[in-house]
Amino acid sequence: MPVDTKRIRGPEESQSPLLFLSPNKPPKAPTGRQGVRGNGDVRPVFARCGLVSQAKGSAYLEAGNTKIICSVYGPKETERRDETDMKTGRLVCDFRLAPFSCVKRGAWIQGSEERDLSATLMESLRPGVCLHRYPRSQIDVNVMVLENDGSVLAHAVTCASMALADAGIEMYDIVLGCALRQSGNSCLVDPSYPEECGSWQEGYGDNQGCVTLALLPNLNQVSGLNADGEMREDTLTEAMRTCMDGCHKLYPVVQQALTRAVKKKAPPPEK
Repeated sequence: MPVDTKRIRGPEESQSPLLFLSPNKPPKAPTGRQGVRGNGDVRPVFARCGLVSQAKGSAYLEAGNTKIICSVYGPKETERRDETDMKTGRLVCDFRLAPFSCVKRGAWIQGSEERDLSATLMESLRPGVCLHRYPRSQIDVNVMVLENDGSVLAHAVTCASMALADAGIEMYDIVLGCALRQSGNSCLVDPSYPEECGSWQEGYGDNQGCVTLALLPNLNQVSGLNADGEMREDTLTEAMRTCMDGCHKLYPVVQQALTRAVKKKAPPPEK
């Protein structure tokens, strides 16, 4: 029987982990939360750069239980040779969900949802990259979601921007992402997967939806906006402001990770 190399399979013989739990303590359902936080607080974030040695630049980001890794390759000679590519560089983004990242995934084949996320990711990153500095060149950004616990697009924007900076790509500003779940007059910043899918306040309804925003913090400019659901104009405006505040809260963590990566690459001082 041929081996399917595109699918990661578990062992043929396995046992449920519930068998090893004490019968007096029933298992708790995963909530995606780490501690109690307010509606306007983002989840705890861990970020590192330069973890993939084969790539020109790379970054790894954890936000709660969401785990994302990104690799950047290039700039390299572009495969297309039309007039547009001769003047400016091309940014190519590939967004993938690992088969083990969430319940819905089952193979490495890219689906329509991932293609839409790849296009949205590219549109969010492009305003922050100085593509005119790389004529006739192509920059590849590969994002892999290792665990999907909500807000993957927003954190993918941040992780990819860190990887571009780690690769030495000239940028106008770092690009940060933040997501928000709106339910009536209440909102939740950086929602987990159950909250994002509708278990919080039970699905979309009147004045409910999800917003994902990409921000250039130093320039204070929005580079990308994606909204789902039905929200009033004033609610959407307030949601954008809340997402911008969430991006600014994330900025010091990204700065620290990039500074640590630069110091690690710097040559030792001469004696």
